[in-house]
Amino acid sequence: MRFAVLMAACFVLAGLMAPAQIKRDPDLGISETLARDRASRISNLRYDLAFTVPAARVQAVTGRALIRFSLSSATGPVVLDYEPDRAGILRSVEANGASTTIRQVNGHIIVPKEALRDGENSLALDFNAGDASLNRNDEFLYSLFVPARAHLAFPCFDQPDLKARWALSLDVPEGWQALANGAEVERETAGGRTRVRFGATQPISTYLFAFAAGKFSIEQAERNGRAFRMFHRETDAAKVARNRDAIFDLHAGALAWLERYTAIPYPFGKFDFLLVPAFQFGGMEHPGAIFYNASGLLLDESATQDQVLARASVIAHETAHMWFGDLVTMQWFNDVWMKEVFANHMAGKIVNPAFPQVNHDLRHLVEYYPQAYAVDRTAGTNEIRQPLTNLNEAGTLYGAIIYQKAPIVMRQLETLVGSEGFQEGLREYLKKYSFGNASWADLIAMLDSRTPEDLAAWSRAWVEERGRPAIRTELKLSGGKIASLAFSQRDPYPSRGLIWNQRFTVAVGDREVKLFPVQLNAARVEVPAARGLPAHFVLANGGGIAYGGIHLDSASLAWLMANLPSVEDELTRASAWVTLYDALLDAEVTPDGFLSLALRALPVETNELTITRILSYARDACWRYSSAAARTRLAPRLELTLRQGLDTAQSSSLKSVWFSALRDMAQTPSTIDWLTRVWTLEQNVPGLTLAETDYIRLAEELAVRDVPRAADILDQQYERIKNPDRKAQFAFVRPALSADPARREAWFASLADVANRRREPWVLEGLRYLHHPLRAAASERYIEPSLMMLREIQRSGDIFFPKRWMDATLSGHQSATAAAIVRAFFDQLPPEYPERLRRVVLSSADDLFRAARK
Repeated sequence: MRFAVLMAACFVLAGLMAPAQIKRDPDLGISETLARDRASRISNLRYDLAFTVPAARVQAVTGRALIRFSLSSATGPVVLDYEPDRAGILRSVEANGASTTIRQVNGHIIVPKEALRDGENSLALDFNAGDASLNRNDEFLYSLFVPARAHLAFPCFDQPDLKARWALSLDVPEGWQALANGAEVERETAGGRTRVRFGATQPISTYLFAFAAGKFSIEQAERNGRAFRMFHRETDAAKVARNRDAIFDLHAGALAWLERYTAIPYPFGKFDFLLVPAFQFGGMEHPGAIFYNASGLLLDESATQDQVLARASVIAHETAHMWFGDLVTMQWFNDVWMKEVFANHMAGKIVNPAFPQVNHDLRHLVEYYPQAYAVDRTAGTNEIRQPLTNLNEAGTLYGAIIYQKAPIVMRQLETLVGSEGFQEGLREYLKKYSFGNASWADLIAMLDSRTPEDLAAWSRAWVEERGRPAIRTELKLSGGKIASLAFSQRDPYPSRGLIWNQRFTVAVGDREVKLFPVQLNAARVEVPAARGLPAHFVLANGGGIAYGGIHLDSASLAWLMANLPSVEDELTRASAWVTLYDALLDAEVTPDGFLSLALRALPVETNELTITRILSYARDACWRYSSAAARTRLAPRLELTLRQGLDTAQSSSLKSVWFSALRDMAQTPSTIDWLTRVWTLEQNVPGLTLAETDYIRLAEELAVRDVPRAADILDQQYERIKNPDRKAQFAFVRPALSADPARREAWFASLADVANRRREPWVLEGLRYLHHPLRAAASERYIEPSLMMLREIQRSGDIFFPKRWMDATLSGHQSATAAAIVRAFFDQLPPEYPERLRRVVLSSADDLFRAARK
């Protein structure tokens, strides 16, 4: 008996001490574990790819990949990534010149260790390419592989820290143009086909590899001895001629500035870029082959100052990526924010000197703070640097926190380190990790030695935790002067007790403003320097720097609501609008009060950027936070103000701002009739030339208002459109504008097919009209199915699509019924539902939840 007990104990002990079962097959996606293992074994990676693109889009793109690499150890298999959207398309695999049997599991190809060897290896694979990331159209295609979508098209090691040299051949229909990262080295045409071969690239990651082919026109230019080529599909020759020189100049200027700032010459040889109709992003930084949204670069004559600045910024942003992201790439996508924040931060430095007439501190405020706050104030906000265990969730990392909050934070960091130390640290970082990979920890270590500040504590609050501080103003006045002034900050998640160390500029005064610096580096900071200053208000964000939920004291709030238009300093006025909009959302200001202030301010405001921001806030206050009855009551006064602004504006840019606001907010029959006559060309807008895109948008806005003969307007607008890509987009969106509920229903039902969601900007435009506030009651029925589709949207779409899908779905709603639908969705979610998608819904629904409480 004692022996039996002893043996049983030994078996138990042996079970406890036995090594864990090693999982044989990789998971779906690219896990961090798989990526780390491959990075430790694989080096000297080279791809030689060939694709044949048929003329008919229904036929498969065929391909062959020769992948060569060094393997430090062949004691285990090698796992490639391959998850195409077509079944059975891997035709053959050879390893080191011999046919080999592989296994395909969970979107991976497993090459057995018996087929491999220590040192140099080669894999040759024949396949039909998946279409999901090739963006195929009848007359063109373009690849888009960010963040980890290359393996949806062809077999590869789809992770950022396995950089490779890429050689490419494309076989395309005769008459098509082609571009890729590498320089074109050979072209031959025969039998109705053209074969183009591109030279090998410098080492770049899979998400940066790119190619495009199609019926493109090419513009060429030379600047500072460098050749540039612009590929596009615009049919309006005058539009191209009006924009081309500015586009080439902006690229050349950005390159020259970055070479000086980094002390590193442009690293990737040739410089081409493609303007894509209805591109998913503003731009994508493929070295040697940047892709842009065509509408962002080829501006209409009615372009606003904001659009002109945005064009310069996106060009500078994508050009900055050549160093920040392409030359030095994050090791893992949890640091994807690094490349984006430096691209944005450098873009500001590049663009500002070229527009000396612009108040760039004000532009930084209106460009970044409203969009950052729109997410960071919500329960769905996220950290700047987010944990990531699998690249199949990398797309959910992107959003306003990376693109808008992070540049604000980076400006704070440069202030702490000093501009010279900051530049020196970045030069050291770029030089050390050129053509390689690095992490946030690598960079922060280089900067930490250049400042006495505790950057680790700073990074934890600003970069590694989510949310923004609640900043309160503690003001006591005596005889119109400041008796005492202090600022306090509170963590919205009390269990953390974070302190956000930041330096900002406080505005104190009445019509005349005095600005002075404050460092808020504790839970509460007194400002003794303010004592005795005459003041009617104090604004923590007066200098456009402080970041947080800024709560005004009651005296300052009351004074600004009554007197803001009379404040002389334009940056203080704009900063106050950002703060007062937060006050509206927190119910410290009523929608009627906010809109009344806007209508008093707009006729006397002189800065176009501030006018644009006020009008944007007015749109939201009107459609999201005012009741239908309040909107109707306000409409005549609002439209009169907008018409007067349009009539008195001194520039076509500003006229375009006013006209767009009038078009979007029109409700009264007289204004709608006037807009209809503008569309029919019976009425012109003095001083404003409307382009094809303006008439398209105007026709859509008239249709959603169910004007008489709306269907005829849409018919005629379709016939008017000359550009084939805009014509196709209009045809796609049109059913969502229909007055017939059955046609709108059928259009929404069609989105269940992923093929009908491929052109994401088209889908989003249709959704915004389907859920327009004027049709909100009828479209509530689509909220729940849209929420149910979100996981599939994330799996099949590009990086911004899930958030934009939810924004478009919910932005037109304000009812308690709509809010209840979203809350019921949360109540039934299973525990395993992805946390990041929960946050997407929470951030998109924040305005709805606030509006429904009113």
